[in-house]
Amino acid sequence: MNIPTNLKYTKDHEWVSLQGEIATVGITDFAQKELGDIVYVEVETLDQSLDKDEVFGTVEAVKTVSDLFLPVSGEIIEFNEELESNPESVNTDPYGKGWMVKIKVSNVDDFDDLLDSQAYKELIGA
Repeated sequence: MNIPTNLKYTKDHEWVSLQGEIATVGITDFAQKELGDIVYVEVETLDQSLDKDEVFGTVEAVKTVSDLFLPVSGEIIEFNEELESNPESVNTDPYGKGWMVKIKVSNVDDFDDLLDSQAYKELIGA
């Protein structure tokens, strides 16, 4: 199970990295394995400002559809358009090519509530 130590995590299995005021968000290796083969990622919240824990999109796998929750408050400024033609990138490279959105963070204090890699490992029993 791949759980990079340089990222923060949510209890809903999203990961987030912060560079300046821009956060990149995706789903974890654990989440993609639980979902199975991902066939579609939908984000209709581009250019919208959302609060932490609001649904920003959905990920559709062969067996299920799952909501995606925003780990930090902010404006969604970019969607990974590669996922429109290659949604399987979420399965093969969840922390790289499989990223989902970039957010202009409105409250950096939201990061204090996120899990570090050790806490996330404990959450999933890894």
